[in-house]
Amino acid sequence: MDPLSKLLSGIRAEGAVVTHAVMPAPWTIRFADRAPLTMITVMRGGGTLLLPDGGSRTLETGDTALVRGPGEFRLVSGESDAVAPTEYEISCFTTDSECAGEELTGIHWGGDADATALMVGAYRTSFRRHERLLRALPPVLVVREDYESCGWYEQAAASAVGQSAGSQAMMDRLLDWSLVCTLRTWFEQAGPDAPTWFRGLADPVIAPALQAIHTTPGAPWTVASLATEAGVSRALFAKRFTAVMGRPPLTYLTESRMDEAEELLADTDHTVAHIARSVGYADPFGFSAAFKRHRGLSPTAFRAAAA
Repeated sequence: MDPLSKLLSGIRAEGAVVTHAVMPAPWTIRFADRAPLTMITVMRGGGTLLLPDGGSRTLETGDTALVRGPGEFRLVSGESDAVAPTEYEISCFTTDSECAGEELTGIHWGGDADATALMVGAYRTSFRRHERLLRALPPVLVVREDYESCGWYEQAAASAVGQSAGSQAMMDRLLDWSLVCTLRTWFEQAGPDAPTWFRGLADPVIAPALQAIHTTPGAPWTVASLATEAGVSRALFAKRFTAVMGRPPLTYLTESRMDEAEELLADTDHTVAHIARSVGYADPFGFSAAFKRHRGLSPTAFRAAAA
């Protein structure tokens, strides 16, 4: 499994969806649920994001924005103040809130040519790897797609909602697909600002080694065995890996194992001995010493703090 797939595994939209908002201007939406991650896709029209830090980002047709929580933010239509805007609030994760589109008066399905059409998904983070993904993202990112893609996306959303059976599940998976595509596009466009592990996946020498490390972190990897995975000499592999990833292969391997150990300690009830074996340590004592050296806490103390 590649690093991005692993970070995205388990992230799901589950009912936290405004299926389709069609809003004649002027309007303003307040995102009040402090979700760890909110995705907004503009299929028609546009607006302006007003962010918690006072900044703003313009969204146009074809734009998808990912906004990291937990601060509240707004999306406004941006028309003149001559007419008071209709105000909406989206709070998918607050008590007794189902974030259902039909509960938001004035937001509805329809073909209003001059209205703004949005798809909105809010995501919980339920595992430690999701927190690592969020740390790899800026507070807000915007990715633009072509108009044809937006038309297909809107039609797919309309089809999902039009089905009485399974409509919510269809919509949730549509949002999950969109999230993966948006993140992949942004990482590709980010260049040097993308995480090193993503840049490594584009390198024909480094990519096989990264796949091997993240698929079986507990294997007894050495520089020589990783070079074999890459199909190059040990010396060439070590030099290229360090140049692309910014650290030697075994340093990256250890960091990846510590990340995996963090997830297992926080998200499972596996014993420390079991986790030690899972991340490549022959005994729990050597693992505990390494974990404390890299994380500043023993595995047991880390687990207690994460509970």
